[in-house]
Amino acid sequence: MSNRLEIHDDIGRRKEDISMDVQAVNAIRILSADQVQKANSGHPGLPLGAAPIAYELWANHMAHNPKNPKWINRDRFILSAGHGSAMLYSLLHLFGYDLPLSELMRFRQLDSATPGHPEYGHTAGVEATTGPLGAGLGMAVGMAIAERYLAEKFNRDGYNVFDHYTFALCGDGCLMEGVSYEALSLAGTLGLGKLIVLYDSNSITIEGSTDLAFTENVVKRFEAMGFQTIEVPDGTDLAAIGRAIEEAKAEKNRPSLIKITTVIGYGCPPKAGKASVHGEPLGEENVKILRECLGWKYEEPFYVPDEIYAHFRDLAAKGAAAEESWNKMFEEYSARYPELRAELDAWLSGTNAAKLENDENYWKKDMKANATRNISGNIINYVKDVVKELIGGSADLGPSNKTVMNGEASMSRDVPAGRNIHFGVRENGMAAVANGILLHGGLRTYIGTFLVFADYMKPMLRLASIMRIPQIAVLTHDSIGVGEDGPTHQPVEHLTMLRSMPNMNVWRPADDTETKAAWFSALMQKETPSVLALSRQNLPALEGTSKEALKGAYIIHKEKGSAPDIILMASGSEVSVAIEAAKLLEEEGKSVRVVSMPCLDVFEKQSCEYKESVLPSSCRKRVAIEAGSSLSWGKYVGLDGAYVTMDNFGASAPAGELFKRYGFTAQNVAEVARSLLS
Repeated sequence: MSNRLEIHDDIGRRKEDISMDVQAVNAIRILSADQVQKANSGHPGLPLGAAPIAYELWANHMAHNPKNPKWINRDRFILSAGHGSAMLYSLLHLFGYDLPLSELMRFRQLDSATPGHPEYGHTAGVEATTGPLGAGLGMAVGMAIAERYLAEKFNRDGYNVFDHYTFALCGDGCLMEGVSYEALSLAGTLGLGKLIVLYDSNSITIEGSTDLAFTENVVKRFEAMGFQTIEVPDGTDLAAIGRAIEEAKAEKNRPSLIKITTVIGYGCPPKAGKASVHGEPLGEENVKILRECLGWKYEEPFYVPDEIYAHFRDLAAKGAAAEESWNKMFEEYSARYPELRAELDAWLSGTNAAKLENDENYWKKDMKANATRNISGNIINYVKDVVKELIGGSADLGPSNKTVMNGEASMSRDVPAGRNIHFGVRENGMAAVANGILLHGGLRTYIGTFLVFADYMKPMLRLASIMRIPQIAVLTHDSIGVGEDGPTHQPVEHLTMLRSMPNMNVWRPADDTETKAAWFSALMQKETPSVLALSRQNLPALEGTSKEALKGAYIIHKEKGSAPDIILMASGSEVSVAIEAAKLLEEEGKSVRVVSMPCLDVFEKQSCEYKESVLPSSCRKRVAIEAGSSLSWGKYVGLDGAYVTMDNFGASAPAGELFKRYGFTAQNVAEVARSLLS
């Protein structure tokens, strides 16, 4: 007991003289510890150590209104260290967001509003789904880009419609991940002055001290990336934390890092500073010790006294007043600039893309042979004048991906509203940043690289699918058609990997019309990301392609007889091969149907009747033709079918030779079909 009291005295928080601010901080700590303890699962260490950071920020420096979590000019807060979710839920509850105490009591339980890691769209006030370390930092960079872009586009003298900060709280683990430095390096290059990274530096990981694997000078690294850096040596000093935040906000030309030294598991002497407090409950006895050492006199779990709730209500009222003031300004702005207001409404609602549906010029069929990457580039440069909120770029492959908007400026420190974003060779960071742009709201974006480098992007594409945001990935050089670059650059398994992802539309169009369908579908999505897998090599324009491609699969070449003897199914560059094979078989008297399947994911969403009309169950002889893994096609091929696919790596040679080597010729497809028909 004496040891506890001694530490209690060292903490300087005796029961009789605890300030309201400190009580508020301790309320966050206690609620967080109670959540983890009741669930018998979770991470109490970060909430106990970082609670003062979060409280000081949310109480005194961050513009937010719990009554309207979607206020467009709110400051954004991203908990990149998503395992500290209990702290975020405590904050949201205490400030009056739609998160009742009963949900905190259901922490990490089925169908609760308090899942193990924060989930965007699931819990009011959560700005991004985090958990994969570093991801939140990348998305924060995207939000800061969006804020600055929209401010440049819509703000006018005296009317700052967009004027807010993006705050990201990270830990040591976040800063070990490559994605964080990919994105933050870009932030420094762009001079994102309204991005503020709060670094909870507790020097502990799951395995022990950071000295085991992380001894670099983080501050100097950030300085090298172009950040302002500020250090707070005592993570319990609210005043010092506040001064640091205000210093960061005052710097307009550089993003800021605030390194705050904390003690993981603070307030619980048996656990404080130890690796064990990172990811396991304190235990009932240690929760009691925590209460005693913090001077928290209430033994009942999840109990917060009325005076503390009242304190948080008063703090929340400041945010409501800030929005009210903004609303008055916005009304004046709308009256003075009605055209801008109308344009902003269209951008925020995402209605512009619908104009393409009946745009005859957009759908005009081009019968010239062309690579689908080139066609996509033409589409981008057409739709940019229709979907004016569209911005995007590539991971240093714009000329190859054909993702450059002609006649549009490049985004830079001096040109914040440039529509062409140069992400650099940072595929994972690029995808994270693009997710953040979408999460901010008001903009649509696309990103590009080679399909084979989807490996680098996959974690952030997966997050886009989980968050249900309509990211668009333009992934070119989609097969062994890459040719001489060899197997390192020839995607084989990537289509299957991407198709396996829930809530992801993977398009592999065959020609001009199907590429237009893919782009239109991607732009019309509200909750589903899209991948556009596009060819490097020229593909023939096909007579039978149509807007039916929007259904994901359709009959592109109808059988001559009353019913098909065999069905050839293909995507992308192999559709023309399938049609030529069908013609060879028809010369032999066979009735052959060819089905183009540019998007298996969309096809699966069609009615049973439609799917049956395209792939009748009565026809069991089927061949799948695709220059990629066979794994995507099993459910369509069935037990009686065959494959012309790639279940091995390619080779370095001209594309034409490779297609012959691996059987992607009309003659070989016809021969495989004959073997089924014999």
